[in-house]
Amino acid sequence: MENLGVWIGIVVLIYASGMFWLALSLKYYTQFGPGPGLFPLWLSGILIVITLLFIWQSVKHDAIRFWDVFPNRKAFRNVLSVWGSILLFMILLNYTGFTIASSILLYTLFIRGYKWHWALGLSIGVSVFLFLAFNKAFGIPLPVNALGW
Repeated sequence: MENLGVWIGIVVLIYASGMFWLALSLKYYTQFGPGPGLFPLWLSGILIVITLLFIWQSVKHDAIRFWDVFPNRKAFRNVLSVWGSILLFMILLNYTGFTIASSILLYTLFIRGYKWHWALGLSIGVSVFLFLAFNKAFGIPLPVNALGW
């Protein structure tokens, strides 16, 4: 069974069924109106119906193969660079602070599409702007290094 649509549908169906089962343990209605179980019960029930229709459509029509969906070599490198830069950001954040860590993250993402000086300028500019916006304007503390930025 190589039909990727069927496998994805089965995974979503298992998830939706679990959510439906958990929603049954919540109160559907209270004395004041709808209870906490109303929305998840209906949402998961609708998801089950849509998933069953998706599985039926996947079996009935052309099969989606895994290799048709999987990215080619260049696209896969782009995906890995995004995941790698996010991982590097999480590692560096507490040591270097938000501004430096986000500048490195954005530089590794921008360098693929811009010249190095544009990528560097954009990454530093966006990081400083976001730091000032969240830290100063909104009053949300962000991780900083020993120099305070």
